[in-house]
Amino acid sequence: MAHILVVEDDADINDLICKNLKLVGHTYTQIFDGIAAVKATAENVFDLVLLDIMMPGMDGFEVKKYITETPVIFITAKNGLEYRLQGLKLGADDYIIKPFEMLELLARIDAVLRRTQKNAVVFSLDGVVVNMADRTVMVGGTYVDLLPKEFELLDVLICNQNIALSREKLLELAWGYDYMGETRTVDNHIQKLRSKLGWEDRIKTVYKLGYRLEVK
Repeated sequence: MAHILVVEDDADINDLICKNLKLVGHTYTQIFDGIAAVKATAENVFDLVLLDIMMPGMDGFEVKKYITETPVIFITAKNGLEYRLQGLKLGADDYIIKPFEMLELLARIDAVLRRTQKNAVVFSLDGVVVNMADRTVMVGGTYVDLLPKEFELLDVLICNQNIALSREKLLELAWGYDYMGETRTVDNHIQKLRSKLGWEDRIKTVYKLGYRLEVK
């Protein structure tokens, strides 16, 4: 997984982001002002920077000018088109408006890390090896065939490991926003994944909600 610099002057938001990064397996460093962010990126190597814009000391746009090698996602309340264009022209890899859904942020992080080839493309757990790049799965050294939507669902569970996801959210993330099917579809695919991967004790049922891939 990745080591991520979180630059956000609101301590509650900073802590919330870091808590969720830890849940899905990332490590992090917390920074609360722009000047400290510039210093941190000059002295350390990060896989990604989550960067607020309105901060004490130096705003995020100025900080970005000092960050040239590391991918950056702006996270800000500045939602005007001119601000988004400014951020993207400075070379940011994404621009997220507050307030945001944490699952969306995690998905955006995963997309940037994959695009910049900073994220591990192989996930291993209990003898199961998932190669995200070529979409293959091995169990105990033997290839296992997954249907396209089974793999999409597995990808979502891995990217959001240790996070409880509702059936509706799983449908949205794995099948798409415009999918009109029933949540029973998720249950059927979960049962097939458990059986094919031997993950009966890893894919947990969350009572009256959905499912969670438990990774310790």
